[in-house]
Amino acid sequence: MSMLPAEVHAALTQLLQGLVSADNNVRTQAEEQLNNEWVVARPDVLLMGLVEQIQGAEDPMTRSFAAVLFRRIASKTKKIAASDEMKELFLTLEQPQQAAIMQRLLQCLTNESLPNVRNKTGDAVAEIARQCSDEGKPWPELLGVLFQASQSGDAGQRENAFRIFATTPDIIEKQHADTVLSAFSKGFKDDDVTVRLSAMEAIASFFRSIEPKGRKKYYTLIPEILNILPPIKESGDTEQLTKALIALIDLAESAPRMFKHLFHNLVTFSITVIQDKELGDQARQNALELMATFADYDRDMCRKDPSYTTEMVTQCLSLMTDIGVDDDDAAEWNASDDLDIEESDLNHVAGEQCMDRLANKLGGQTILPPTFNWLPRMMTSSAWRDRHAALMAISAISEGCQELMVGELDKVLDLVVPALRDPHPRVRWAGCNALGQMSTDFAGTMQEKYHQIVLPNIIPVLQSPEPRVQAHAAAALVNFCEEAEKTILEPYLDDLLSHLLQLLQSPKRFVQEQALSTIATVADSAETAFSKYYDTLMPLLFNVLKEEQSKEYRLLRAKAMECATLIGLAVGKDKMGADAIALVQILGTIQQSIMEADDPQASYLPHCWGRMCRVLGHDFIPYLPGVMPPLLTIASAKADIQLLEDEEQVAQIESEEGWELVPIKGKFIGIKTATLDEKHMAIELISIYAEVLEGLFEPYVAEIMEKVTLPGLAFFFHDPVRVASAKSVPLLLNSCKKAHGEQSTQLVDLWGRSVEKIIEVLTAEPSVDTLAEMYQCFYESVEVIGKNSLSASHMAAFIDAAKSALEDYQKRVAARIEDRAEQEPGEEESEDTLFAIEDDQTLLSDMNKAFHTIFKNQGASFLPHWERLLNFYDAFIANEDPTQRQWALCIMDDVLEFCGPQSWTYSSHIIQPLIAGMRDDVPANRQAAAYGVGIAAHKGGEAWSEFVAASIPTLFSVTQRPDAREDDHVFATENACASIAKILHYNASKVANVQDVLNHWIDTLPVVNDEEAAPYAYLFAVQLVDQQNPAVLAQAAKLFIFIAQALEAETLQGATAERVVAAAKQLVTAAGIDAHQILATLSPETQHTVRAYFG
Repeated sequence: MSMLPAEVHAALTQLLQGLVSADNNVRTQAEEQLNNEWVVARPDVLLMGLVEQIQGAEDPMTRSFAAVLFRRIASKTKKIAASDEMKELFLTLEQPQQAAIMQRLLQCLTNESLPNVRNKTGDAVAEIARQCSDEGKPWPELLGVLFQASQSGDAGQRENAFRIFATTPDIIEKQHADTVLSAFSKGFKDDDVTVRLSAMEAIASFFRSIEPKGRKKYYTLIPEILNILPPIKESGDTEQLTKALIALIDLAESAPRMFKHLFHNLVTFSITVIQDKELGDQARQNALELMATFADYDRDMCRKDPSYTTEMVTQCLSLMTDIGVDDDDAAEWNASDDLDIEESDLNHVAGEQCMDRLANKLGGQTILPPTFNWLPRMMTSSAWRDRHAALMAISAISEGCQELMVGELDKVLDLVVPALRDPHPRVRWAGCNALGQMSTDFAGTMQEKYHQIVLPNIIPVLQSPEPRVQAHAAAALVNFCEEAEKTILEPYLDDLLSHLLQLLQSPKRFVQEQALSTIATVADSAETAFSKYYDTLMPLLFNVLKEEQSKEYRLLRAKAMECATLIGLAVGKDKMGADAIALVQILGTIQQSIMEADDPQASYLPHCWGRMCRVLGHDFIPYLPGVMPPLLTIASAKADIQLLEDEEQVAQIESEEGWELVPIKGKFIGIKTATLDEKHMAIELISIYAEVLEGLFEPYVAEIMEKVTLPGLAFFFHDPVRVASAKSVPLLLNSCKKAHGEQSTQLVDLWGRSVEKIIEVLTAEPSVDTLAEMYQCFYESVEVIGKNSLSASHMAAFIDAAKSALEDYQKRVAARIEDRAEQEPGEEESEDTLFAIEDDQTLLSDMNKAFHTIFKNQGASFLPHWERLLNFYDAFIANEDPTQRQWALCIMDDVLEFCGPQSWTYSSHIIQPLIAGMRDDVPANRQAAAYGVGIAAHKGGEAWSEFVAASIPTLFSVTQRPDAREDDHVFATENACASIAKILHYNASKVANVQDVLNHWIDTLPVVNDEEAAPYAYLFAVQLVDQQNPAVLAQAAKLFIFIAQALEAETLQGATAERVVAAAKQLVTAAGIDAHQILATLSPETQHTVRAYFG
């Protein structure tokens, strides 16, 4: 029985007909009527009316469309009149109206017999269930209906129940495990394959929604899940097999250990799918993806399986040979000018990408043996596809296997280099690809050790008859040259550039474009060595830039701009002469000619302006009025964000490039990332201008701060924009400071606005790695402003932010400890966990630097605020994590260094950590503690004298460890040496046996690594020489050698070195030692350095 009058249904029926009308005008009028007369004016009537249409309309199409429209309307957001809160439309209805609609929806779901309509109704039910779940609003009747439906005699009802579970898994999360297990178990054993597949999708969704520790009770279901697969494969139904594999991929991401006891069986099955060419490519690739997912999420399980690695490498290599079908001689490939053909769905690309993942996740020790079991045979195969696959495999694995392969590059190059002369062009192309990738992955080693193998063999490939091979050889040279020193490139420049100049004459535009990019990279690396080619190249580039060219040549001109400006940067302003101004004027002309949004010159120009600013320096100022307006427009761009409420909108956005989809509450938000990438680039360029031009850039600073940089700190749609904004703030503040002075009202006003925003984002920033950047922004900005730059309220707000960050850090650490407890013995930390730990360490480091900078500039005035965090330091200093102990020790050092005698107030928090720190097995912590004792002696005053005197034996023990002079430990040793010197020099009142300590102290030298510790140690030795102390006279030869070693290591420089040298001369005379004889025992380099000082 209808709850609405007949006239309402008549109007609604007419509306639905209008919304599906083929007439655009009718449809547009219906949309307006829907929004204005129904959605806004009477949403309760609309939603109830749609439910009654789903329930009662005779036409199945009408019922189906009503269900789709109900879901779309119910999920629309609406502002609540009494507040600024936004809610979904259904949740804005009165409680009785909601209840009535929910009851009717369940009746619709139960009574609908047509599968298509039932599925659409199920989607509508799932949407309301999601909204209720998000609000914490129970809907117990739904669970009863769904569990009943999952046992219905109608397979369609059973399938629909699991479809709804998959869409809204939260509704079963709190149910008793036995009930859920029983429902899923029946679903996995269902006679109907569509029900079994829906049950698989549902459990995958369910596992994503529940906490990891709640999953184990469902692991018993895995045999039943895996039993679903073989019959589907035997049936040859690729679509069904693909669905099943996708559900397993989701499960493997959530709970890979669930598969542990049957993993080998699953590997065996998946391999049979991958190698079965009778199945569709999508199913084969999904089986490959399933196996790769286990490498992503559980490396141990993959490594321990007896066949996983061998089989996966074999199948990847096999898929990689599935290339160039019906194009054996590469004629079609050669003829194509489109180098960006979408190939991501092809088997050979899937194989390459999987090899890359396996190498990165499992490492060289696991991947290299099975791979190189195949590669030599493949490289000598008569089939070009085998040779091509072998070379692409080398490209794919070199990054992940870098540590082991770097020692075997001779052998790898023996395989790769001959391919550059292969008769087949695609093999030569793959050879170039491998060399280019290796040049990046083994950067430094490839260039320094193997340039004489790589360059003489790849430069001739630039003369290949095939344009695509020419271009790829030039692209590989970019990879090699951008990591090469100019001294390495210089002998090859003549040959290299003569070949690249020939490519500029190619009839193929993409070859010309690549040649320009390669020349630009060569110039960037060769620097001033490129000057001899300037007069040949620059006129050619000017010709390209001055010519009026059609649309298809715009990218070529953009590449010419890039090349010319990089050459200018390489050779410098003096070599460019008048060309520098001429080039800037040409860039200005090109900028004015750009009219179309897709003109590639527009994206190249800002970078070109940035380079010319660095070339011209302050001479660039006259061109800023032309450069800055378009740059500010890009930098000020707002985020292009769209709320996508239905599948059509999502599909439309997915079909366009440059968008990112973010799921939220059953909908998607589309973010246009292309605009944000440009915004990020523009802010980076602003930083270059501020850095190069300093005070001369000031006229633009206030506007940039107001409209770009400070808002950019909280631009939460795009992490890189926030990071670039954070890096620009100190540079812009410095511009203002240079222009107006430290005490100027302009700088004070700008800093006042800036510091409030910076501290605000320290509390609001959600990303750990970006939060570290915000702390860096803060301390670099404080450094620019200088002493007493923070008010009491600033310091209090900073501590609030730091306290919040430390609490969040402790929660993350606790969660990791809890996760670790759930791991099996010997199980490795996941890659995500390792990255998270690294991000946290970076955050703590940058927070430390922020505290250091505040103490440095505020001194003891910061102490009342800082002491609010003492409980954190006390917890950190006793933690088993050495990073936390180091963090606390470093800040205690700052208290001692910058607060002087007032630091004694906190001695109960400092003394014991310093004692324990000097005995810490972690060298960084010993260094921090040893340094702290020295600072207490130097800056702490009389109150610290007893403690520092008592610390001397422990400091000696630091210098006497068996590993004291090893690389990781030497800084702790040298700091202990310097700290003993500080105690004896600044605070020796409580040292009982000074002369005995001095006699032993000489043996703690030399200090040849720590440039900060060395002056304290050696100037104290100078003092002893001046006093003709017996300790130095008795060990004069030894001290002379220690001085010589420090001079050679350059830890002593300038006036300090001169004072130490003068004392050494005095020591030689006073002790009567033979300096020449002593020097003869040292290395020739040390002798040369010392003689230069001694004359």
